[in-house]
Amino acid sequence: MILDFGTARMRATTVAIADPGPLERFLPESGQGSAFIRRGDGVVALGEVARFETDRLDAADVWWDEISNQIDHDSELPGEFGTGPLALGSFIFDPDRSMERSVLTVPQVIIGRRGDLAWMTRLGDARRGTALPSPGEPTRRPGHITQMGGSLRRGEWERIVAEVVTLIRSGEVDKVVLARDLHLKADGPLDLRHIYGRLLETYPMTWAYLIDGLVGATPELLLRRQGGLVTSRVLAGTVWQDGSGAVDPLTLAAELARSEKDMSEHAFAVRSVADALAPYCRAMNVPDSPSVLRLPNVMHLATDVTGVVEPGATSLALAAALHPSAAVCGTPTHLAMDIIAEVETIDRGRYAGPVGWVDMDGDGEWAIALRGGQVRPESPESIQLFAGAGIVADSTPSVEVQETAAKFVPMLQALGVAPS
Repeated sequence: MILDFGTARMRATTVAIADPGPLERFLPESGQGSAFIRRGDGVVALGEVARFETDRLDAADVWWDEISNQIDHDSELPGEFGTGPLALGSFIFDPDRSMERSVLTVPQVIIGRRGDLAWMTRLGDARRGTALPSPGEPTRRPGHITQMGGSLRRGEWERIVAEVVTLIRSGEVDKVVLARDLHLKADGPLDLRHIYGRLLETYPMTWAYLIDGLVGATPELLLRRQGGLVTSRVLAGTVWQDGSGAVDPLTLAAELARSEKDMSEHAFAVRSVADALAPYCRAMNVPDSPSVLRLPNVMHLATDVTGVVEPGATSLALAAALHPSAAVCGTPTHLAMDIIAEVETIDRGRYAGPVGWVDMDGDGEWAIALRGGQVRPESPESIQLFAGAGIVADSTPSVEVQETAAKFVPMLQALGVAPS
């Protein structure tokens, strides 16, 4: 814990405001800002009144419960989803094997919008009233960017995929999600606000996140807890477009829906989410077959699992139960995690971990930190991108490399780098 309220209580005020325009314009260049936005709706958070660094989601849940109990909240919008004091955070993929830490922060000012409703929440310093903070400075495009390569060469990664396919075919495990990375370096500090703005513009249907140096645009919602309902969007099974337009998107979607390999991979992921949520739900709905989610450069098989939540199960507690799902780890989870740790060679850090927010009632939205990258304070000019692919018995190493290359595209576009 870096900052805390101590024994003093904190006052928070939430007021309705006129449409503030694009939320991301309030992000400061200093980096003391976070954001979680989809289709223009979401929140931007400024400043920091409390911060918790941890290895565990359940520890963060306990910490936030203690902190939120110290906040006296006055609101013009009582009961509206997402309003009021929040904690925003991102969590490491594997707490047992990562050198990094998860982080959960309580911002001083939150500006939010959902549909026609816009609001601002301020913690402390009530004298500032309802005046919005000034917009941040204009964003800066990256200068010249050099691609430094990944931790493994393409051929080395293909060899690892082939080894894992052999393990799967021998019956040792059903599915393993393998990731690889790509390092890029600019000629000066990167302005994450610019990268974030490009992602919002190009991929509006995703959940775009910017939290503590982690930036990306993920299509996968780990969960939304709103009142007594929980929803989890499962994505697994991918086909990509090469950009030439030679293949009709409807043809690609039909191929994806008929692919035994992709349908099998998707079924593992859906089952893992349904099994993890079941102890926390009174009733659940798991669709029999997936739909196809189309993004600008890829398509995914998608299933929305829903449930009626038992009292007391917060969004952080549900995230702890769900993570890691088969969509980002494999099946069985503990065996897949061990294989990942043994063969992958990279520290995923907060890639593929939960990222999002929780409110004082335990409601919240947590996505999976995919299609993103990490900038670290000691190297503000460098960024590490990540992409993964689900490996099953029918996987072909060269095809899995192509899939990860397609998943690098959103961040490369945002950086102004032509995908190779």
